[in-house]
Amino acid sequence: MADGDSSRLTNATALRNALVQAFAKLDLRHMARSPVMFVVEIGSAFTTALWVRALLAGVPEAGFTGAVALWLWFTVLFANFSEALAEGRGRARAEALRHTREQTRARKIAGAMPDPGACPDVRCEIVLSTQLRTGDLVLVLAEDVIPADGEVVIGVAMVDESAVTGESAPVVRESGGDRSAVTGGTRVLSDWLVVAISAEPGEGFLDRMIALVEGAARQKTPNEIALGILLAAFTLVFLAVCVTLVPFSQQAVRAAGSGEPVGVAVIVALLVCLIPTTIGGLLPAIGIAGMERLIGRNVIATSGRAVEAAGDVDVLMLDKTGTITLGNRQAVALLPVHGVEEIELARAAQLSSLADETPEGRSVIELVKREYGLRGRSVGRECALGEEGAGRGAMHFLPFSAQTRMSGVDFNGTRIRKGAPDAVFAYLNAARAEVSPELRQMTETIARSGGTPLVVAQDGRPLGVIHLKDVVKGGIRERFARLREMGIRTVMITGDNPLTAAAIAAEAGVDDFLAEATPEAKLTLIREHQDQGRLVAMTGDGTNDAPALAQADVAVAMNTGTQPAREAANMVDLDSNPTKLIEIVEIGKQLLMTRGALTTFSLANDVAKYFAIIPAAFAATYPQLQSLNFMHLATPASAVLSAVIFNALVIVALVPLALRGVPYRAVGAARLLRDNLLVYGLGGLVTPFMGIKLIDLTLVALGLA
Repeated sequence: MADGDSSRLTNATALRNALVQAFAKLDLRHMARSPVMFVVEIGSAFTTALWVRALLAGVPEAGFTGAVALWLWFTVLFANFSEALAEGRGRARAEALRHTREQTRARKIAGAMPDPGACPDVRCEIVLSTQLRTGDLVLVLAEDVIPADGEVVIGVAMVDESAVTGESAPVVRESGGDRSAVTGGTRVLSDWLVVAISAEPGEGFLDRMIALVEGAARQKTPNEIALGILLAAFTLVFLAVCVTLVPFSQQAVRAAGSGEPVGVAVIVALLVCLIPTTIGGLLPAIGIAGMERLIGRNVIATSGRAVEAAGDVDVLMLDKTGTITLGNRQAVALLPVHGVEEIELARAAQLSSLADETPEGRSVIELVKREYGLRGRSVGRECALGEEGAGRGAMHFLPFSAQTRMSGVDFNGTRIRKGAPDAVFAYLNAARAEVSPELRQMTETIARSGGTPLVVAQDGRPLGVIHLKDVVKGGIRERFARLREMGIRTVMITGDNPLTAAAIAAEAGVDDFLAEATPEAKLTLIREHQDQGRLVAMTGDGTNDAPALAQADVAVAMNTGTQPAREAANMVDLDSNPTKLIEIVEIGKQLLMTRGALTTFSLANDVAKYFAIIPAAFAATYPQLQSLNFMHLATPASAVLSAVIFNALVIVALVPLALRGVPYRAVGAARLLRDNLLVYGLGGLVTPFMGIKLIDLTLVALGLA
């Protein structure tokens, strides 16, 4: 989320809207979702009725009853306000997204799939984006807005996705592969695309994001439901106790022949102070704020359940490329075999890479230009003309392909090849050339060091090896160490051979790796961990990742990925940054830590309030209880009112913490429990005594007690 969006927390308009929503949420149908606050609202209404009756009857206690009713209503309203404020931050993001879903005109292609050679001059009819249906073909030209979600079937173009991701850098979208998915509302910057629509109106990715961000699709998580049941049980227990206290007090007065029975307003105040109103009032805001923190990092979760599951994850499966390493492998050295000069290997490596459009091929050209001063144009012209400058025929380039795993060039009867060791070895064997032990040793040494070897051969004679190296991202080893402290196991997934994978895994500090990964192998590995009772998170962007994403407990799909991958995942990263998975786990942990910390504080709070309010509430019935008034509160009425005021103000004080979350720390469960008890448990016990006493002194100073 942009800084401007996050600053809405203090924006006057946002605060005003949240205040209006706080009153709207007083609807009993909404309040019934939270048993704790439902009881507080009923108690507020009941106390208000008692105040009106006392006021009409001229009873002296009317002022006390009215003050209690006022602070009970404040408690309910501020709990609603905190929830509305959290929702408002999400609505601000949704409003920004909604602006990208304007009514767009589309060029719908008439008839069947056009011939690629005929594009972009095919016959089209202009329709509104709302008229498009799944399977329709649309032509999108430069500067056009893509009308709806779909898959590129013809063409390649640069697309501006900043409206969705917030990232200004354009991305390439092309037919086939893992970068064919496009999102409605994004804009084509260059060239053209033919897109097959994959979503009905109102059901696209952007529409689902808006619904999720606004909270309409948010469901309570299992832990949240369990905590709600626990809070409801506490509420019912204290409700039963407080209801029985009225006849018990009346019977005690009749039996003793002296004293006064406890008032109904005091019983309601006692109930509200003893039930866990603090966590009950903050629980919705905590859950909404957890999803909002994800949204702030451009990650859309399908529900709060996915966010919470991220907090419970204990196995992380991460792709090597782009996540653990910087991405593309870079050529770092040329190693000639015995009897071959480095310059000869450099020339052959450069020529064989001229038609290699992969990042690795381009890095070879950069290496020989930087280290050996060779430039492609001069070398290419020299080879094409021959040694004496006479033209002997054009150069024939062989571009790199996934099938051959080689690139090369043929000219003047010379054949140069560069590629993966097994592919070049097979090429040499077919030419009846010998693969020396020295060459095999060189490739194995590079592989064991974590690099990738490429063998260069000319006319059936091996010249040497190009050393490609994956660069491990800075700081990634420390992040994995932090995850290990939290009890999370990290697994690197790569298509590399086992030797290369082992070297990279050791350098990065991951706990395990899966080499030569296939879709079936990924799925099997996830199931094995889940069978051991573990929760697994993984990232993916391709159609071949969809089965594993669907199986994982937390599945993060890249926004640049295919439609099947995005549909199989329960989170989508709009920035398409695979390392975001680590941040997602940290946010999930922070959500659970926040809920646990505030629950600990709330329950400890209730214990302290019990000792503050019980002696005061029953002092008129049992004067002996006055000896328990060790805080020396001024009067029973002052004690009760101070407890009610503190009970309301503590929610106000904790709203920023609920929205921001407790500071995240990578510590184990045992230490986290100990720290919670020391900080929030002990703090929850001490704070009410100090707060209630301070409020009591204030009431006395103002003459209200």
